[in-house]
Amino acid sequence: MSPYMYTSSVPVFKQLLNSLSAILTKAEALATEKKFDQKILLDARLFPDMFPLSRQVQIATDFAISVSARLTGVEVTAYDINEQSFAELQERISKALLFIDSLTPAQFEGSETREIVLRPDTPKEKRLVGHTYLSTYGLPQFFFHVTTAYAILRHNGLEVGKGDFMGVY
Repeated sequence: MSPYMYTSSVPVFKQLLNSLSAILTKAEALATEKKFDQKILLDARLFPDMFPLSRQVQIATDFAISVSARLTGVEVTAYDINEQSFAELQERISKALLFIDSLTPAQFEGSETREIVLRPDTPKEKRLVGHTYLSTYGLPQFFFHVTTAYAILRHNGLEVGKGDFMGVY
């Protein structure tokens, strides 16, 4: 059994979801300290046509779950997109961490060659083998949304640096 697909995904998702959780804790504390509505940060975005912070977190958790699920052949769990507070976003991150923690390295066996079908039966259908799916689609999407969440908060005055983004590794 090759643990490559497991070690290239699950620990990475866990590391950055935990760092995202820590950054959100700092953001909530900033709103409390400065006495402004947390919704200001939750709705913040880098540019008007981009998703706000709350949606960036939702999408990041969705990718951690869906990539792991597809690689292991487990049904993709869809969560409602209705978080309106930092506490609710933290709960969403916790659910994602619980899901990926439930997966074992053995479940990833053979996933590097498993066919992954994105947007099936649509004009945008795409078929990828597991390794390509993880390295060129799943991880880059996940990194994009975690990075954008970090950038939104940094842009709005949260004092965080690369160490906060990286978290514990």
